[in-house]
Amino acid sequence: MGIGAEAAPRYLLTRRYAPRARPAAVVSRGGDPMLMFAVAALLGISIVMVFNTSYFFAGERYGDPMYVFWKHLCSIGLGVVCCAIASRVRSVTWERLAYPLLACAVVALVMVLIPGVGIVRGGARRWIGLGVVNLQPSELAKVVTVLYLAKSMVRKGPRMRTFALGILPHAIIVGVMVVLVLREPDFGSAALLGLLLGTMLFAGGARWGHLLVPVLSVLPLCAYAIYSSPYRLRRVMVFLDPWQQARDAGFQLVQSFLAFGGGGVVGVGLGESKQKMFYLPEAHTDFIFSVIGEELGLLGALALILLFALIAVRGFRVALRHPTSFGQLAAFGLTLLLVLQAGTNMAVVLGLLPTKGLALPLVSYGGSAMLCDMVAVGIVLALSRESG
Repeated sequence: MGIGAEAAPRYLLTRRYAPRARPAAVVSRGGDPMLMFAVAALLGISIVMVFNTSYFFAGERYGDPMYVFWKHLCSIGLGVVCCAIASRVRSVTWERLAYPLLACAVVALVMVLIPGVGIVRGGARRWIGLGVVNLQPSELAKVVTVLYLAKSMVRKGPRMRTFALGILPHAIIVGVMVVLVLREPDFGSAALLGLLLGTMLFAGGARWGHLLVPVLSVLPLCAYAIYSSPYRLRRVMVFLDPWQQARDAGFQLVQSFLAFGGGGVVGVGLGESKQKMFYLPEAHTDFIFSVIGEELGLLGALALILLFALIAVRGFRVALRHPTSFGQLAAFGLTLLLVLQAGTNMAVVLGLLPTKGLALPLVSYGGSAMLCDMVAVGIVLALSRESG
């Protein structure tokens, strides 16, 4: 076997793949049509629902009911262009770019913390102004982390089975990014980076016992991060019983519950949501799934979940079929990134997780998130072109 069972991606151990194999020629296959369908359907839902949920909000906040919608359309348009370009780049090029992109992401995460450079909104310093657009480095860091881990794990080969070379270097580098993201602060993105690290290390062949060491060491740090921050502790308390603070800290979550409850099985009808009328804060961003549940009901919510399930199935299929270990791990990690974000967002608006600032990928309003998610989709499509 190319790199041995110990070094091959864990979920592909039954197949023989050369660790440094390259696609022999420029790809002739098109991108995965089912994956493209799922993404196109989510973007269509996004266009309708962002217009639907932002119309009155934008009219009151900016004096133009179409302001948020036009910005969202521009983000989608730019995202589609980035996706198309990324889908034509071969995996060998993405592998070559992994380390330079990692350096750029770390520099951007440092820059956003510099007063005068980072833009502060809602008490968080998460954006860098680039003229007509604002870049959120934590979104870029998620995609770059997957590419870096995929390249690094393939290069290490059988050494992934050792703690000193298989676990520690990756934990340190991703840990630096986690600390920088926490400084913004953005606990949700930091937790997602940690989940990506652990899952990809396991898929890349790291030992269970070795993975327990960083996991057990991080748990006390997470507890400290929560209890040392009044607003994080408050979120946890609200998560445990939002109805006790239904008019205060629990207001958003309670309104989300009312939206889903009002929607029933078939919903109240598109455009007929009551909660979006200034009851549900950030209805066009983090809590857009609540309005979907209210207007389209359980059936609409399940349809949205099925589209993400389709992305998961097709993305993991690419991971199983790609001829290189880098392509396998990159497709696995990028698909996992999209699915984890979607699952986390849905769990938050349903009260299954404490409130975090993670948007619903490919659906919520948000420039940097949309662009980076579309780049991730483009890379998976590029890898699908190289799969047999």
